[in-house]
Amino acid sequence: MGMGLDRPTKLLATSPQSHGGHGADAMPGVVGEVDHAKNGFNPTELLTDFDAGEVSVLPNGQTLHEYTIVARNQTIEIVPGIDFPAWTFNGRIPGPTIRVTEGDRLRIHFFNAGDHPHSMHFHGIHPGGMDGVFDAESGVVAPGGKFTYEFDAEPFGVHLYHCHTAPLAKHIAKGLYGAFIIDPVGGRPNAAHELVMVMGGYDIDFDGKNEFYTVNGIPFHYDRDRHPIKLRTGELVRVYLINALEYDPINSFHLHANFFHYYPTGTSQTPSEFTDTIAQMQGQRGILEFRYKYPGQYMFHAHKTEFAELGWTGVFEVEG
Repeated sequence: MGMGLDRPTKLLATSPQSHGGHGADAMPGVVGEVDHAKNGFNPTELLTDFDAGEVSVLPNGQTLHEYTIVARNQTIEIVPGIDFPAWTFNGRIPGPTIRVTEGDRLRIHFFNAGDHPHSMHFHGIHPGGMDGVFDAESGVVAPGGKFTYEFDAEPFGVHLYHCHTAPLAKHIAKGLYGAFIIDPVGGRPNAAHELVMVMGGYDIDFDGKNEFYTVNGIPFHYDRDRHPIKLRTGELVRVYLINALEYDPINSFHLHANFFHYYPTGTSQTPSEFTDTIAQMQGQRGILEFRYKYPGQYMFHAHKTEFAELGWTGVFEVEG
């Protein structure tokens, strides 16, 4: 695309998220709105779009979740005026949030409608022939080809899936990743809101460095002047947070004016800490649980200022 680092800077605009005073804007933003309908997905809807697939019961009594997932080339408007030649699972970034219960059977019919070899590699426990890494026998699919991944869901927790063909960083950075949630048998305590947030970025000039950062595909989407996430005081909020960012070694999440219980990888129902900021390396993930005590507008964002100013920021709008 031939765009340098100066292009995003020119698109950034003064945001109405101001604390007052000269140069006191909370974060930059962009002018205008992307065409979500043309993109084929809306990050607000992705927050709560949990996909159980087509559910049936096998002769042995085991629950089966069956999915059809297609990898394809797709142009995404990531900020107004900038189109990105993405690779997607089922036409969205991140891909479908696959959600099942520990011990269930998954059967995923994967079709490669793109022009490069692709695969689906799931974080979890499964046979090597279902790992999507080495060859056609283990689920690497040539353009026009197909493969069926089938395995039992374990362990419970919040996981991810992504393409695992070379060059790996490019395939993930162009959009081939998604959330994979395995609930414990019996489930977790009821929450008023369960939200999926998958962190990523965009290298728009293909120099191995990100120019934009995001949660759920579109930079700045959950900002105060755009689409803040609406909550109420006292409600239990559960966030499934996943770091799928490439080209930067670490990402983070910071919650304003509040603390959360953190469950790394979600494989224990006992939190590891009570904090307001956590860091995740590439592929790390965890569950955050919190309640807001006071009404108001509260930012959440990467606690790496560069990431926040280039799109990885949002607001919870809390009513009493």
